[in-house]
Amino acid sequence: MNHKMIRYIIGLIVKLEGLLMLVPGFVSLFYRERVGYVLFGVAVALILTGFLLSYKRPEDASFYAKEGMVIVSMAWIVLSLFGALPFYISREIPSYVDAFFETVSGFTTTGSTILTDIEVMSNGLLFWRSFTHWIGGMGVLVFAFAVLPQNHNNNMYLMKAEVPGHKVGKLVSKMSSTARILYGIYITLTIIEVILLKAGGMSFFDSWIHAFSTAGTGGFSSRNASIAYYNSAYIEGVITVFMILFGVNFQLYYFILIGNVKEFFSSEELRTYLLIIGAAIAVITFNIIDVVGGVWPAFRASAFQVASIITTTGFVTENYEQWPYLSQGILLLLMFIGAMAGSTGGGMKVSRIILLVKNAYGGMRKMLSPNRVISMRFEEGVVRKKVIEEVHVYMNIYALVFAASTLILLSQDLDLITSFASVSCCLNNVGPGLGVTNPVSNFSSLTAITKIVLSFNMLAGRLELFPVAVIFLPSTWFQN
Repeated sequence: MNHKMIRYIIGLIVKLEGLLMLVPGFVSLFYRERVGYVLFGVAVALILTGFLLSYKRPEDASFYAKEGMVIVSMAWIVLSLFGALPFYISREIPSYVDAFFETVSGFTTTGSTILTDIEVMSNGLLFWRSFTHWIGGMGVLVFAFAVLPQNHNNNMYLMKAEVPGHKVGKLVSKMSSTARILYGIYITLTIIEVILLKAGGMSFFDSWIHAFSTAGTGGFSSRNASIAYYNSAYIEGVITVFMILFGVNFQLYYFILIGNVKEFFSSEELRTYLLIIGAAIAVITFNIIDVVGGVWPAFRASAFQVASIITTTGFVTENYEQWPYLSQGILLLLMFIGAMAGSTGGGMKVSRIILLVKNAYGGMRKMLSPNRVISMRFEEGVVRKKVIEEVHVYMNIYALVFAASTLILLSQDLDLITSFASVSCCLNNVGPGLGVTNPVSNFSSLTAITKIVLSFNMLAGRLELFPVAVIFLPSTWFQN
């Protein structure tokens, strides 16, 4: 284990967080808010701490998969611990556990909140709150690759540990160039959404807040009623489209940039992703016509909530807990499915679901013809046995974490629906749940232990379980 290199990279990330925190500091300065002093103070402290940790690059700069996972896990934990300080020091969130929960929810793009009145918060902290969605959406370390002069050959280990999905590859020869391409697409889509939301009547400030949250598929809003506050079909339509767009593998957008449109539309995962969305919208629309009063209101509500849940954004326009059980069940299923691999969305990922279904089908065929050689194909290629094994390991860890977390929540006197749904929404990075944590409520009434467990779930879910699981293995720390 290269501890010096771990310290060095963590230092770079802390320094980067401090620089990024200056942005909401200037927002507070613009609005003449005293909280700006807190933001600037914490930012300067982080920059100095980062410099102390990374002042000298280690002579042995090598690291591999194990170090990569440890670096990613530690970086996200440190980011959340420090990122919570402005909320806590300003006393806008007086409990550090609550501030930590809110910050983890922000960076992991979950969108679960403990705030009971969002609109009383300062503009600077509202901006920082949604800005954490945007930072965490594509990945903090991916952002570091894009802006910091790091061209280490082993950076692929960091990107594989941080980017959602079971497969990550380079778009071009250098990792830093790949990161810049991805962030270039990310920034462009975010700016386009800001322009469209502003054209629809949102204030400039709110447009940035909601664009950040949509881009990161997080769901933090500057309004207590979330997107329902605007009661605008245009705004809901724009956000619906962009939630779906940000749920697509960003590497596919690169194919469009280089003129290879055929490669974009030939993606099996993309076709399945869009098919699931279309089918879910159709079924829920017909299921809630009588509840919302008409075909158009039903389609409008269904399209928005399906896009919000499958991409794990978590914006709400309706209290879907009052919808028929069939619609609730479909939305709950979408929480688990999630968006595409390589997107900013959470969940298990459509690609893993496809592989699991194909593997089950192939297994049944094998039972009928034991001597038959069956190869599984995905995205126009044969799936290696190693990939299937990794998917099964992921599912096993997922089930263990889910079961253990649910039992802990039940021990805190929460009912079964609330416990199950809260773990579901946090582990899948969705946001709102059911029961006590339903779309028109929040997580403020939960115990400190429950919030810490759910914070762990959010981090584990965002980092695809493996990096977080690795830091609990004794062999990670006590063997070379």
